[in-house]
Amino acid sequence: MKTFRAIGIGILIWIFGVSAYSLSFYLPLMDDREQQANAILFAVVIPLVWTGSWLYYRKGDCNTHGWKLAQTLFLASATLDALITVPFLIIPNGGSYYTFFTDLGFWLIAMEFMLVAMFYWYVKVRLKLNGTHK
Repeated sequence: MKTFRAIGIGILIWIFGVSAYSLSFYLPLMDDREQQANAILFAVVIPLVWTGSWLYYRKGDCNTHGWKLAQTLFLASATLDALITVPFLIIPNGGSYYTFFTDLGFWLIAMEFMLVAMFYWYVKVRLKLNGTHK
């Protein structure tokens, strides 16, 4: 596994995800802006992680299983959440590390994050390795 490459891609996913989350508060779509931000992040995670997986595997490192890449990408993003998102965005608005990391929305997005990276591996990489994908 190209660890630094995967961490770098995880950082990019986090940057774009936090940007989408933060910008969503300026869109008057729902009364509950927190729920709106989570819904937008939930929608944005799919193309972000898919693109991140594509960026990782496009150089031909097909030996890295999708689960391992998913873990690395997510851990990079979650670490940045702990170091930056929570202290600078959540705590000033009355939240805490506990409320952030025990929130059901966080774990649903985390599961989606992992599943998208795994799905990419199964659809684009594994089939290519088996010679059934052109």
